[in-house]
Amino acid sequence: MHDSRETLVPSAFVTGYPVKHSRSPLIHGYWLEKLELPGAYTRQEVAPEDFAGFISRLKRGESGFVGGNVTLPHKETAFKLADRPDPLSEELGASNTLWLEDGRLCATNTDGYGFLANLDAAAPGWDRTDRAVILGAGGASRAVIQAVRDRGVGEIHVVNRTIGRAQELSDRFGPKVHAHPMDALSEVSKGAGLFVNTTSLGMDGEPAPDFDFSPLAGGAVVTDIVYVPLVTPILRQAAEQGLATVDGLGMLLHQAVPGFEKWFGKQPTVDADLRRRILADMEAR
Repeated sequence: MHDSRETLVPSAFVTGYPVKHSRSPLIHGYWLEKLELPGAYTRQEVAPEDFAGFISRLKRGESGFVGGNVTLPHKETAFKLADRPDPLSEELGASNTLWLEDGRLCATNTDGYGFLANLDAAAPGWDRTDRAVILGAGGASRAVIQAVRDRGVGEIHVVNRTIGRAQELSDRFGPKVHAHPMDALSEVSKGAGLFVNTTSLGMDGEPAPDFDFSPLAGGAVVTDIVYVPLVTPILRQAAEQGLATVDGLGMLLHQAVPGFEKWFGKQPTVDADLRRRILADMEAR
């Protein structure tokens, strides 16, 4: 006899426009397989004009999803349409992780979590510094600034070609965050223990200018949120100058952890096998 109480397999998504490049299905598929959990995770390409309808169906339970990830260009709209955005999303004005809870659509942003977890795993003790330099003032820099500030770093210097955009971030994230033009980079780097590139410099083989990292503190860490290529020109230059470096792939992997736990009920682990699987996919493309 068929049991009508049979539970449905939880299903989650990644949505963006376009979304075919997303490696999230590989990451979550790996964890579902490793943890032997029932579940599904799929790409859902949704055009901007269709996104509100997509979220409405999600809220009403018509799409069959328990939640999902949101990537460009939908992060700001996802935040606005959520019933319960958390304080991280509120400050950022953007959400990348959604889940249903008691019939309400909850939202958070896990980019900062992923950034910190990657540094903690690859360069433990990086946060003993009280001075950080963040290159770039675009959307990608927001979660990084928020995370570094919330970890307790006292001075965060945002350096950008357009000082106005850096000043906007200083205004948003408070008195620990200082805005500077590019020609101040060397001066504000003096004694900094963390240097973060949040720009697209060096992405996909694009050239990057030469950087002099000598003003940084001894034992400083240089990291890049770009992970294609894995060793960006900025990371290569830092390594050649004797500095510790952390690539951006770990941020992608770690930011996926909180969502998986919300949707599928178990906390996954970012391990060497997962990293190898994603690197193999990068090489295949």
